[in-house]
Amino acid sequence: MPSSGLVVSDTSPLLNLALIERLDLLRTQFDDVTVPHRVWDELAEREAGLEALRELRDNDLLSIVEVEHSDLFVEIFHELDLGETAAICYAVEHDADLVLLDERDGRRVARRHDLEITGVIGILLRGAKVGEVDLERELDALREVGFWISDDLYARALSEARE
Repeated sequence: MPSSGLVVSDTSPLLNLALIERLDLLRTQFDDVTVPHRVWDELAEREAGLEALRELRDNDLLSIVEVEHSDLFVEIFHELDLGETAAICYAVEHDADLVLLDERDGRRVARRHDLEITGVIGILLRGAKVGEVDLERELDALREVGFWISDDLYARALSEARE
């Protein structure tokens, strides 16, 4: 059953799910995913996965929003790129229930602002726990498209999926 809370995403989780053709997991896990316009621009710069992402947008699963350049935005932008900054600012300012982030620096900043975080591996893990995902196959697919996963994280994810 999809979560109905506010979910805000950065570029990487969406792009990587698109690259391994698992955007379907967003629909099964969330009612809606909010994407700052800057994140959408980053996604649209790439050909890979763009058609599937447009379909999610056109079917109202992805909501694209503007993010004001507030004092918080300026503060965070000193540490992160525009997409991550916009996602975290929107999440903080709208009391998001979950933020989809993969990059370490972005996660650090999000935790500093008490945001709940998951990333592409967390989404796959959720799917594995309900039988929608062969986690090992999907982790291998992520590695094949260039997503770096340490051997330790790979093993921990597989172990957690078996619990």
